[in-house]
Amino acid sequence: MALSAYEDISEEDECDLHDWQLPLAFMKKRHVETVEGCRAVTQTWRMKERMKTVSVALVLCLNVGVDPPDVIKPSPCARQECWIDPLSMSPQKALEAIGANLQKQYERWQPRARYKQSLDPTVEEVKKLCTSLRRNAKEERVLFHYNGHGVPRPTVNGEIWVFNKSYTQYIPLSIYDLQTWMGSPSIFVYDCSNAGVILDSFKQFAAQREQEIELAKINAQSYPGATQMPLPPSMKNCIQLAACGPKQLLPMNPELPADLFSSCLTTPIKIALRWFVHQRGGKLVPSITDDLIEKIPGRLNDRRTPLGELNWIFTAITDTIAWNTLPRELFQKLFRQDLLVASLFRNFLLAERIMRSYNCTPLSSPRLPPTYQHPMWQAWDLAVDHCLSQLPAIVDDGVAYRHSPFFADQLTAFQVWLTMGNERRDPPEQLPIVLQVLLSQVHRLRALDLLGRFLDLGPWAVSLALSVGIFPYVLKLLQSSARELRPLLVFIWAKILAVDSSCQADLVKDNGHKYFLSVLADPYMPAEHRTMAAFVLAVIVNDYANGQEACLQGNLIAICLEQLSDAHHLLRQWLAICLGRIWTNFDAARWCGVRDSAHEKLYILLNDPVPEVRAAAVYALGCFIGNCSERTDHANTIDQGVGMKLTGLAQDGAVIVRKELVVALHQLVLQFESNFASIALHFIEEERQREQSQSVVGAAVTPGGWTVVVGASPSTSGTASGLQPMSSPSQSNSSASLSSMGSMEALEKSPALSDKLDKSMKRVSSSSSVSSLGFAYNNVYATVWRTLVQIVQEPHSGVADTANIVVNAVNLKATMNTQPKFMRDKRLTHSAPSSPTNSLARLPTDKVDRESGSSAHSPDGPQLQLPHEIARPMAIRPGEQPPPSRPQNPAPIGSAIPHSSTFQSKRRLFDKGPNSTYDDDDVPSPPTPLITTEFCEWSSRYFAQSVMKFPEEHDPQSPVHYEREWRFIRNARVRREAREMQKRAASMRLDDQIFINRNRGNPTVLKFHPYDPHMAVADKEGVSIWNWDEGARTNYFRNNNPVHSRITALDFINAHDITLLLSGSDDGAVRIWREYGWDGECEPELVTAWQAISDLLPSTRGSGLVVDWEQESGMLLASGDVRIIRVWDTQREKKLQDIPTGADSCVTSLVSDSVGRSLLIAGCGDGSVRLFDRRLAPNECRVMTLREHTGWVVKVFLQKGSEGNIISASVGGDLKFWDPRFTESVKTIQTSQGLTSFDVHPHAEIFACGSANQFISLYTLNGENIGTIKYHDGFMGQRIGPISCLAFHPHWVHLAAGSTDCFLSVYGERKR
Repeated sequence: MALSAYEDISEEDECDLHDWQLPLAFMKKRHVETVEGCRAVTQTWRMKERMKTVSVALVLCLNVGVDPPDVIKPSPCARQECWIDPLSMSPQKALEAIGANLQKQYERWQPRARYKQSLDPTVEEVKKLCTSLRRNAKEERVLFHYNGHGVPRPTVNGEIWVFNKSYTQYIPLSIYDLQTWMGSPSIFVYDCSNAGVILDSFKQFAAQREQEIELAKINAQSYPGATQMPLPPSMKNCIQLAACGPKQLLPMNPELPADLFSSCLTTPIKIALRWFVHQRGGKLVPSITDDLIEKIPGRLNDRRTPLGELNWIFTAITDTIAWNTLPRELFQKLFRQDLLVASLFRNFLLAERIMRSYNCTPLSSPRLPPTYQHPMWQAWDLAVDHCLSQLPAIVDDGVAYRHSPFFADQLTAFQVWLTMGNERRDPPEQLPIVLQVLLSQVHRLRALDLLGRFLDLGPWAVSLALSVGIFPYVLKLLQSSARELRPLLVFIWAKILAVDSSCQADLVKDNGHKYFLSVLADPYMPAEHRTMAAFVLAVIVNDYANGQEACLQGNLIAICLEQLSDAHHLLRQWLAICLGRIWTNFDAARWCGVRDSAHEKLYILLNDPVPEVRAAAVYALGCFIGNCSERTDHANTIDQGVGMKLTGLAQDGAVIVRKELVVALHQLVLQFESNFASIALHFIEEERQREQSQSVVGAAVTPGGWTVVVGASPSTSGTASGLQPMSSPSQSNSSASLSSMGSMEALEKSPALSDKLDKSMKRVSSSSSVSSLGFAYNNVYATVWRTLVQIVQEPHSGVADTANIVVNAVNLKATMNTQPKFMRDKRLTHSAPSSPTNSLARLPTDKVDRESGSSAHSPDGPQLQLPHEIARPMAIRPGEQPPPSRPQNPAPIGSAIPHSSTFQSKRRLFDKGPNSTYDDDDVPSPPTPLITTEFCEWSSRYFAQSVMKFPEEHDPQSPVHYEREWRFIRNARVRREAREMQKRAASMRLDDQIFINRNRGNPTVLKFHPYDPHMAVADKEGVSIWNWDEGARTNYFRNNNPVHSRITALDFINAHDITLLLSGSDDGAVRIWREYGWDGECEPELVTAWQAISDLLPSTRGSGLVVDWEQESGMLLASGDVRIIRVWDTQREKKLQDIPTGADSCVTSLVSDSVGRSLLIAGCGDGSVRLFDRRLAPNECRVMTLREHTGWVVKVFLQKGSEGNIISASVGGDLKFWDPRFTESVKTIQTSQGLTSFDVHPHAEIFACGSANQFISLYTLNGENIGTIKYHDGFMGQRIGPISCLAFHPHWVHLAAGSTDCFLSVYGERKR
């Protein structure tokens, strides 16, 4: 239904396809996500402690030739022990041969353990054996294997049996005693009938021991002086394997060995093949005999042979069964902690399957869930059948062995799971098999590819793979030189390190970093893979000194610097981050970078089109200047040069860049804090003197609106007079400073001027105190300090608050340095270069006084951030008491320090207090930054998330795509229905007041949403969202602009899709809001904010900030009370160009050609209309100036199409129609005087004029008056107020009007 509707509309209106092609602005990840790292998930895959079974006690109680009295054996019955028939030789020889064989079978699984046999022992021999092994093993594991086939069954009292010395009696051995001798950790194997009884007794005795331990601890606390008995060993960390249940006898089938349980545990392949033949061989492989099984060629540890392949498959299957059946923690303990234990438990799964077929149930502690019917056993049977079916031909005819398709089939099953796998489904049961396949050169490439696709599903998949035990395998593969593995291994390691960065130590230990250095340096590797290698190396060097040293030796810095100009933006970003991390607190790497001119090469990235790359470059340069422990003139010169270069980014459009800039400049402040304290103190003194004694000799206003100031502050020497445009904070503000710094750029008026001049003259966002320094302080420190104070005033609170912490901390240090000291302070000097001290770095960030001085949006305008202790002097009103004077001398030792109230009592500002001196021997500790960001951690999230997955917005079956399609269908419907109304617009009367309501404040700007029935209305300090269809206000929120500023611009961004709201205020700041609440009251979210225009000029009547938004190109044009038009690329969040207006007045209106995108038209306060061609150089792009208006241009409008005219209207009521090719107007329409607002409908040929004389006039483009609106409906004929703003709906023929009496109205066609 929806698709057919869309097809109908698209045929009718081809431009409806345009919605799909329009780019979206401010929808990148940096806009929709919080810039912070993933919350660290505790990884459980890494074993807390690896264990090793170092000693094995083999206790055999066989008494060959004599059967125990409680077991009646049939004839024939099972006789073989360790595959030896004891009756085939003398009893003693048989006993020794069986013991030797059992040891060999165990040595196959743990060849390095210490083995001790105890054949037909006594209690004393067992005790001596166990205590000896425990003593030698210390904290490692000991195995106790008990074969009780020649003694009675265990008793319910917890006893097993051994012999007396003469073998005439069976002697009981208590499990309690055995526990005492063996200690913990231990593993017990019981191969005897009724073995389950031992497990029950063991559990009871273990609980008894725990009670004894608790009691002993209580006694030790109650009687501390008493002689303490040694605590009994705890049996918590003991593992037991029992051949059968408490009431079961071992199988006596003569086809089986008597020690079937031991055979399963130590020779699993041999017993599994024999059992298969006896169970199913008659049907499947009738020609296979036990003797033929013994002839299977190969070795168990050679996977290329039939026997080795079977063993490999068996390991993979039992691992898979255990991983899919056991709880993760138990799997880690039993199958990954100890190699021998893992082998025994894998074989125990086979024992359960085989012995259950003989009505015998092996038991274990900890208890395992039943696994004997797991489906993977069918795959084992198939592999055995595949091997045995070839055996006669291989043995008799020498036919080559055909390898099993088992692993290929399992990889295919894994691949099928991947096509539909996600976190909500059960994990793929083949994952442990993939791990095993990594060992095979035949399947390795495919296995790595599938493993990489699995890890790409997300952090949960990485954690799952690590829990299986993938880590040592992929670590070992880094030793491979195969080029075809490089992309796969780099991808896999990037995924692992994105989730668990602790693997960095393992990589460096095994020289794995060299692998990634070679990948990064390989010019033939695709950029995507080099990016991942750069990320891996960035993790290796992150806060890890060994990694930094290893990578420095591997020439990482030179490799990164060579590729900084690569076309792949993600590679550039991670190269910069990698450089920053290797420089962090590592002077050797820093000086290596100095020798390679690394900082100069990074400067190129400061102008990168991608904001993330610029932020990474700022981060790297911040690390570069922030770690030099020894100050030299050379180091100072470099750091100061980098600091000066970074100050140029204060006006960057991206929040992440400016936030990194504050942190980077803070690093410079930490290195030269005494110098910055001196600068800050000078600023404070200048501020005080100016506020107390500054006077204005004269002031005047030019016709263009600029302020002319004559005179100078008494606190400065020299005078200057003339035009003073406002400067950026990097220029001076006083007349004397202007001449001393040689700058005549725009300059903001001071607070003193504010009181003398017209009250309507506004403040702008730059601090007067910032620019008040004389020539003596016009140095690096002053420039950086101005930049920091400038950022405190910026519109994004997150960045401003970060800078505020630094500024307040330095101000506080400045005042503390001025306190008299009892002894000379050897370190806090004001000479440059200074030795860095750590006092500023230790200021607690949560207690730096942010409310002192003025905040970023203070009612008094932007001012320097000062602590309460150094607050500015205040005038005393009549009747008020003067504040208590501040003590001039330090408080006595032991009394409270005046500043301490600002900080937490648990923290100290300085190591030895503000009044104490330092010894010559004191060595400053490395400064700890007050502020940090999570930009690098946030960047790492890219690798933790899926990079192969098709983006949801591009998936035609996704909910996101369906929602977009619905919105575009709605847009097309609105345009189609509105087109009918536009055709009759010239003949309709817009006198039906379809909406009226009172706004919260005087409306200054209003804007219709093109498709949704709501409009945004701005007053001085906030925005109201009105649903004009229902007549209700849905939301109101504050814009957070400074009190002395007002909102002068509104626009909708991405109005065709997911709408954002742009607001601009006359301090030059632009803010972008999400979830602004048209469909319900909510708290809007600030997407981004930046200073679209700095250097605004103070004037008696200003246009504020004027913007024009181009959705097609993502360009934002900004101007206003300045002499330029600034072009912003919002995709890059970067200034493209500044176009000089050439006018001595403000820009009042902007419009551009959205088709050709080169023509730009500006209406000005002096009545001129100026045309610019953006394709030309900035000083040449003004191609025409139209000067027929005599007053303020209210608005300019550009008609669409190649024949479109320019329409302009001025306050005198005269409308001019211009052909862009000529300098004279082609038509003039005279409306009433006192024009305050004007708008032209984009599609209907009508325009509206709002007057200060309380009426709205409507005209056709031919000049015909089609209506006048003077009165409100429903208010008893009440006249409308003076019109403050007008706006047509972009499609419907509806007109919205706001008046100075705070009323809003929407007018439409009267319904008949």
